[in-house]
Amino acid sequence: MVRFGIVGTGTIAHRFAEAIKNVPDAELAAVASRTKENAEKFGNEFDIPVRFDSYEKMAESDVIDAAYIAVPHSGHMGCSCLMTKNGKHVLCEKPMSVNAKEAEEMFRCAKENNVLLMEAMWARVVPGTLKMLEIVKSGVLGEILGVEGKFCYTMDEDEMDHHVFKPEYGGGSLLDVGVYGLNFASWYLGKEIENISIQSDVRNGVDNHTCVLMKYKNGGIADISSAILLRKPNEGYVYGSKGYAHLRRFYAPQEIEIYLNSGETEKISVPYAGNGFEEQIAHFCECIALGMKESPIVTHGQTLYITRQMDEIRKAAGIVYPQDN
Repeated sequence: MVRFGIVGTGTIAHRFAEAIKNVPDAELAAVASRTKENAEKFGNEFDIPVRFDSYEKMAESDVIDAAYIAVPHSGHMGCSCLMTKNGKHVLCEKPMSVNAKEAEEMFRCAKENNVLLMEAMWARVVPGTLKMLEIVKSGVLGEILGVEGKFCYTMDEDEMDHHVFKPEYGGGSLLDVGVYGLNFASWYLGKEIENISIQSDVRNGVDNHTCVLMKYKNGGIADISSAILLRKPNEGYVYGSKGYAHLRRFYAPQEIEIYLNSGETEKISVPYAGNGFEEQIAHFCECIALGMKESPIVTHGQTLYITRQMDEIRKAAGIVYPQDN
């Protein structure tokens, strides 16, 4: 049984707390917030036995084996390294860091302290992604030559003070949701990229809307977009020489529609175990049980690859965060 502590009490922490109830090998043993009031409120909501009013107290305690980092992006490195230096395994919310320099330091800390550190790229381990990868590997779609993915939403006017609009927090659409699209493209088209071109609407130091085109050495093209002030259907496509797949939620589909050039069609249902986070928690616990210090699925190399890609895109868009200096 892996005893988890949640660092942070926001929306994503609530989703994790709901999901962990459905994972037999995990339990939610503690929560940490910067205020006693928030820790108590969250603890009462989810019946968590231990509540900490500082992250340091949780890190130094013996009531948890692993920490789930659910604070804004800018706090990921500090909280993760705090936990790993105190011998705790860490599942860190995506994007794992603001830039590659931070990611490298986080992996160094984990290695130095002999613990598991994994980016919480939950979409990679849901049944729909595993099934889509299986379909591509089978060759039924032929050679994959195109990928499209759009993750675009709009915040309400009363949410404009949210950290996603602040560069000091690593704000903007690219890090918040574009990270899903970039991962999606790499899952099905690989990493042999010849050229990346971008268009980005940057205001107040963060990107409100970013579109990325990537040309691959095999001729494939990925079309990825993200936005925080613009709604688009969050659907995607994987195009092959023999047909294509339509994914209604491209990065973590629960339904896959196959359309072959021959005229054959198929609809495949691949539901989550719960809210979509259960699979990543179970996978993380399995890695711990097997003594692994790196997930064989959400690898350190993959996280670094995507983080460096986001650094490159931000540089092209002229987006600089305080953490870059």
